[in-house]
Formats: sequence, structure tokens, C-alpha cells
Amino acid sequence: MNDQTVLSHLKDKFKDEQKLRVEFLATGSANTLEEYKHVAGIIRGLALATDILDDLVQRLEKSND
Repeated sequence: MNDQTVLSHLKDKFKDEQKLRVEFLATGSANTLEEYKHVAGIIRGLALATDILDDLVQRLEKSND
């Protein structure tokens, strides 16, 4: 498995996890404000991780040119 395949797999997993948590909040499943804040923080963290992976993939593509 090459680097870009691994990074793509990670990005897909992060997106899947993010989607699950967005659905959790959208359905009103958070029982407390603290739980809502915690899940929202996870969503933000996963979005940041996805952005970092995107940047890394771009850098790898440029270095391969």
C-alpha cells in the first residue's frame, strides 16, 4: 500500500466518523450541553485532521512531480 492510498483511507475514515457524529447531533441525541460540546469538538478535530491530510497529499504530489 503506498502513502497516498494510506492517506486516502485515513481521510475516508475521518469523514465517516465525522458524518456519524454530525448525524448524532442533528437527531438531537446529545442529552446534555456538555455532551453536545464534546461531540462538536470531535467534529472540529476530525475536520482539522482531514484538512491536514489534504495538505500532506498535495505536498506529496508536488514532491513526486
